[in-house]
Amino acid sequence: MTDPIPPKRIFPDAKVDAQAAKQIRTSAQTEDPAYRLAFQDNDFLLRQDLRPVRFQLELLKPELLLDEQQIGSTFVFYGSARVPEPAKAEAQLNAARTDEERVIAERLVAKSHYYDVARELARLVSKTDRDDEGKRHFVVCSGGGPSFMEAANRGAQDVGAESIGLNIVLPHEQLPNPYVTPSLSFQFHYFALRKMHFLLRARAVAVFPGGFGTFDEMFELLTLIQTGKVRPLPILLYGREFWNRVVDFEALVEEGVISERDLDLITWCETAEEGWAHVCDHYARQQAGRAA
Repeated sequence: MTDPIPPKRIFPDAKVDAQAAKQIRTSAQTEDPAYRLAFQDNDFLLRQDLRPVRFQLELLKPELLLDEQQIGSTFVFYGSARVPEPAKAEAQLNAARTDEERVIAERLVAKSHYYDVARELARLVSKTDRDDEGKRHFVVCSGGGPSFMEAANRGAQDVGAESIGLNIVLPHEQLPNPYVTPSLSFQFHYFALRKMHFLLRARAVAVFPGGFGTFDEMFELLTLIQTGKVRPLPILLYGREFWNRVVDFEALVEEGVISERDLDLITWCETAEEGWAHVCDHYARQQAGRAA
């Protein structure tokens, strides 16, 4: 006699109950919102009191789906949503009508070549092989929007690789760029949860010229590493001329608010090749250290 095999579960699947709930006869009771299944009641889920539950859902949904798709680690790209690719930047310069518009357009042109750098870097990192468990590593992850984010997802697509887009609901429309893999395109309500997902699997980060959002993401990561909340990982900072113009890093040291060694958290880069070489060297040294 063979040993009995118990069923995997004894409670009905939530999908079954949800379907059954749609087929009940209507009455004054069943028509009232109070009778809806809690997880199907959007008005209930959107109540102020349910914010902790929504936090949990925004943490859990991408985590489960990324696990299911064997995403072991990511290579995160931060940068402006306003710097167009070179051809479009030139067109914007040609369309400038005032001196102010022309000066801004010229500066966008000067930064636009980093679109091609981000795209090439994404191509390089996306060729990483799966590990022995079948997990994918250094999967390109961007904010899912235009400019440098688009360049990153586009570079991954160039070599037939999937890439992630973490979009955010904003007052003005922001659709995912067309190069994000649809099954890896996520939308967030909470900036905090989106930022958390940027870093949960991050094993390298490339930061391109950007504004408030880029500053926020980069300095939060630097703070997490500086304070020991996150292990050191490669942070590639592209566009030294831009960054030194908008942030005086040395002055922070001179003012005593950061230490000289904190600047070592940043690796200055200009090309895709030198950025990827630094990442490879960083992890090669780590492996050698563990072996020793």
